[in-house]
Amino acid sequence: MAEARVIGVNVPGAAYEVLVRPGLLEDVGRLLRRLSSAKRAVVITDSQVGPLYAEKAAASLREGGFDPIVATFPAGEDNKTIETVCAIYDQILPKAIDRAVPVVALGGGVAGDMAGFVAATILRGVPFVQVPTSLLAMVDASVGGKTGVNHRVGKNLIGAFHQPLAVFIDPQTLRTLPPRELRGGLAECIKHDIIRDAEGFAQLETNIARALALDMEYLSELVAHNVAIKARVVEADPLEKGLRAHLNFGHTFAHAIETLSHYAYSHGEAVALGMIAAARTAVHMGMLDSASAERIAALVRAAGLPAGGMSIPTGEVIGALIYDKKVRGGRVRFVLPERLGRVVIRDDVPEDAVRAGVESIR
Repeated sequence: MAEARVIGVNVPGAAYEVLVRPGLLEDVGRLLRRLSSAKRAVVITDSQVGPLYAEKAAASLREGGFDPIVATFPAGEDNKTIETVCAIYDQILPKAIDRAVPVVALGGGVAGDMAGFVAATILRGVPFVQVPTSLLAMVDASVGGKTGVNHRVGKNLIGAFHQPLAVFIDPQTLRTLPPRELRGGLAECIKHDIIRDAEGFAQLETNIARALALDMEYLSELVAHNVAIKARVVEADPLEKGLRAHLNFGHTFAHAIETLSHYAYSHGEAVALGMIAAARTAVHMGMLDSASAERIAALVRAAGLPAGGMSIPTGEVIGALIYDKKVRGGRVRFVLPERLGRVVIRDDVPEDAVRAGVESIR
């Protein structure tokens, strides 16, 4: 059996490891037992992932000496609400769990965000383990401790920072991932290279077809590469006070697009559009050369993601930006690229540049 790729995330006071290996799901119970002496464990999953992997996860936990409790919720971003969290509490609290019982998030980013929020709040906080099954969750949402739910005003406006005890990633779960969701995860891979690794961006340009073809060896490398990028950023800024905001490249536009479309665009699709809008905004401001912006758009297209065609009125997108979490003192903060591999945060972006960015994806 191949050794797992191990990436350390050295957050002060809450260091943990991310393990990446095909077939790792079968070993979750054994691995978790090394970290927890609890008798029980809670698995939180959704109605799509549960039928695929909940029993396998529960069996692994039983082999590790845990008595598993499985709680489920309806799949979908529109169910990522405080009401759904309360329904999960209703499934868990009658089981008389204690504060040593770990919560295992099994699924994509929605499951991870909600299970993490449950772990952060139930009994004033219990241990938390991420077992992501989507590419987006593997390379982004499962690392860094950001948890939460949406509000009708905007995305992820209610939440908490709660670092996981560990992250266990099995790329083989991507074989059951709908192609649209695989492509959405590639948007975050593109993002990471734009903000930190120009060479990695070039390699992704060359190998994007291998990812789409579910080449397990390449996907394991790709996931580990992206986790390492995110880990270094999270270590430098665990609570998103400054540098970590670089991870929001494309997301200021994306969150507005998601909210206004009522999540007709997946998160990855919205991020793809948001990255292009941010790149074109930077070009309009003279920060980024047009050739680099076109490389970003071309890689987005090669990944099978939308690079244009958005029908939401430009004015509505601009109006929605004020509700983004990154607004400070009424000024919208944008993460904009200066070149591939380097971004900066700007809160002085003129409206004509923002408008140019939005118009470029319509």
